[in-house]
Amino acid sequence: MVATIALVALAVAQPAETGRHREPGASRHTEVSIRGDAFYINGRPTYEGRTWQGHRIEGLLLNSRMVQGIFDDLNPDTRGLFAYPDTGVYDAERNTREFIAAMPEWRRHGLLAFTINLQGGLPRAGARDQPWHNSALTESGDPRPEYMVRLEAILDRADELGMVAIVGIFYFGQDQRLADEAAVVRGLDGAVDWVLGRGYRHVLIEVNNECNVRYDHAILQPARVHELIERVKSRERDGRRLLVSTSYGGGTIPGENVVRAADFVLLHGNGVGDPAGIAEMVRATRRVPGYRPMPIVFNEDDHYDFGQPANHMTAAIGEYASWGYYDQGAADYTSGYQSPPVKWGISPGRNRAFFDQVREITGG
Repeated sequence: MVATIALVALAVAQPAETGRHREPGASRHTEVSIRGDAFYINGRPTYEGRTWQGHRIEGLLLNSRMVQGIFDDLNPDTRGLFAYPDTGVYDAERNTREFIAAMPEWRRHGLLAFTINLQGGLPRAGARDQPWHNSALTESGDPRPEYMVRLEAILDRADELGMVAIVGIFYFGQDQRLADEAAVVRGLDGAVDWVLGRGYRHVLIEVNNECNVRYDHAILQPARVHELIERVKSRERDGRRLLVSTSYGGGTIPGENVVRAADFVLLHGNGVGDPAGIAEMVRATRRVPGYRPMPIVFNEDDHYDFGQPANHMTAAIGEYASWGYYDQGAADYTSGYQSPPVKWGISPGRNRAFFDQVREITGG
């Protein structure tokens, strides 16, 4: 049986500078589904018929971590850290416009998916404390309309381009912004209903980024996060629900409770010393009780030996797992995709090497 998904957007007027507003129920172009361990788009396997160096590519979902596409900082004491060098101020609308402008080139290189998060990710390399305030959810768990308008513009463009969005809801550097567990549940329900009501069919849900890393709320931690996965699965609109999972920190094998509940498995390769370790992570995941044929997706890995005979991306592909690029970069508007202000285009260096290898593997 084909499992299908749809995510929704808020019915708010969208300013012209971020995109064209569509009414709820407007026709959509892209639908992602799962059959066994393979992804399908519009009823056909991704990268249909493609192999590379003897490895099956059909059904994989090569992706990149682009979690700051709707980033803002609501803390006036830290907002200046993210200023654009040419203007001296940070501009959340500009950030989203430039993200959208870069998307067609990502797609031309064969990238089919990206991860974006309602609470972003670490915006400054090496920071332990996170005083900035970047959350699309209020203290009580309600959505902030200005964030959701930006997300709507990105999801609309992805839908037009035939791309899949992995939408994360919570991040351990910002979950403390929610008052209590009730606010977490309210935020989850609101995000899911926001998506379902909009009719998106090209979105996968990541409940939270790295559930085993410093979450304040117990329901977002490993022992209980499966409760939120099941909660996402229980919410439907017109017989349709969302496909959902969650992720763990680098090198961690998911727990049985998550594997049994999830529709697909998310892994992170940060901190794994060599490609052989990536391959073993995939094999170990398939040995977790409760695993059945389902996609395995790395959606964060900070290793960059692209073009070498063996690297983390090729090791994942060799085990028939999808792989995702993560480049923290620096807050200087030159490279990387996680330290605002972000230059979202394909820059020389690691970014270019990653996209070149994606194009080689997928055929563009």
